Amino acid sequence: MADAPDAQLLEQFAREGSENAFSALVERYVGLVHSVALRHVANPRDAQDITQAVFVILARKADSLGANTVLPGWLYHTARLTAANFQRAEARRIRREQEAFMQSTLEEPATDTLWREVSPQLDEAMACLGASDRDALVLRYFQNKSVAEVGTLLGVQENTAQKRVGRALEKLRKFFAKRGVASTTAIIAGVISANSVKAAPAGLAQTVSAVAMAKGATASTSTLTLAKGALKIMAWTKAKTVVLTAAVALLAAGTATVATTKLVKNRDKASAEAIYEQIWSNPSTESLPLLSKVPAVLLIRPTRHPEIGGGVWDAAGRGFFVNSPVSELIGIAWNLPETRMVLPGDMPNGNFDLLENLPAGQNAAGLKDEIKKQFGLVGHQEIRDADVLLLEVSDSAKLKSHGSRGGNSTAYMTGDNRTQNYHFRNETLSHLASSIESFIGLPIVDRSGTAGRYNFEFQWPTGLTGTAQVGSALREQLAQFGLVLVPSRESMNMLVVENVK
Repeated sequence: MADAPDAQLLEQFAREGSENAFSALVERYVGLVHSVALRHVANPRDAQDITQAVFVILARKADSLGANTVLPGWLYHTARLTAANFQRAEARRIRREQEAFMQSTLEEPATDTLWREVSPQLDEAMACLGASDRDALVLRYFQNKSVAEVGTLLGVQENTAQKRVGRALEKLRKFFAKRGVASTTAIIAGVISANSVKAAPAGLAQTVSAVAMAKGATASTSTLTLAKGALKIMAWTKAKTVVLTAAVALLAAGTATVATTKLVKNRDKASAEAIYEQIWSNPSTESLPLLSKVPAVLLIRPTRHPEIGGGVWDAAGRGFFVNSPVSELIGIAWNLPETRMVLPGDMPNGNFDLLENLPAGQNAAGLKDEIKKQFGLVGHQEIRDADVLLLEVSDSAKLKSHGSRGGNSTAYMTGDNRTQNYHFRNETLSHLASSIESFIGLPIVDRSGTAGRYNFEFQWPTGLTGTAQVGSALREQLAQFGLVLVPSRESMNMLVVENVK
């Protein structure tokens, strides 16, 4: 059964409910799905929830997938949608705590450095591709199939598959080049092939199979929420395709139809503005369905709701924020925390409301253009000297006493209105460094020189405010584990924002 084609296993599961067939598919692709999820959320526990949700979706939709479905491409796309939906729903928290990808050109091989630059943007780049190009790349470099195998699985000749892979790679190269990552298609292909899919945690495949076979009946609340949200997004995306096809047909009917469309738009303008205001006054997931009732638009205005804040995004990249400073708008456009930005001294004052409702793949570029238009701000990535904190070992015996005995890697928070407790289980010091960067307000670089895994617990009084207080408390906590933060000046990749007005 391990060598059976995907379509055969999927049909066997859909027709007979075969647990063995479904488990074989999970074993085959759990690494692919988990790797996509982990790149998005940088939290092993959340990545496992997303992985379970994706296979729950597969179990529920198994009987509706067509015979020509390229399953790894479908799973990749579903994993990205599910992870993006999770990420957008918690956008503010994730932007504060998102894992940073530091690079040191002196100590890392060139391919490692390139992967650090490519990895945070890989799934956004893949989202900009059409389904056929995306399927070709997933098969060739995520699954490491030969070109001949890619052609067979896509139902095309080998030379056609080669051209499709080459065309898709060139699109990725141009995408990365526009964002300051200059390389060749061959090198980009190599780093994706070597790094894009890692082995999933031990035991995850069995857990996923059990949950998915029950179609979510035994899943946690968070997993079910992810699955339901992703299913809604997938249904919306399919419906949007039908609407766009109908729109093209209407336009082809002639100028009379175009004139009628303009009249409808003018008549609905007041209605659309009322919906915008309704969305901004309630920045939560409850307002997301309202976006489908208004035309494609990108709006930034001075906030009319200084008493509230927050925002949310869906997997298609549409969403809204309320009462956000310009630095946060920049972070949304470039998908970076403020700790990795060099901002100009004449940054615009005030907070703003943002609404993005553009077609998939146009949101980031559209927001960058609007930021330039309204505020005169542009950004580019370059190597800069920056103040950082180096995480180093001060007492190896203390650190050794906190060594992990194995198990799943997890990072989570508990607490009440007085104390917050941060728990790290079986985590590397590199992951610890990136996770706590938001506490200190400066980039943190792991210079411990160890690849070991450890268990840590931090306790934080909720009254701590400001970089000085948090930094002092953090150093005291780290000292208990034989670790220290050392101020330094390092060369690193930064987003340099400039005012061109």
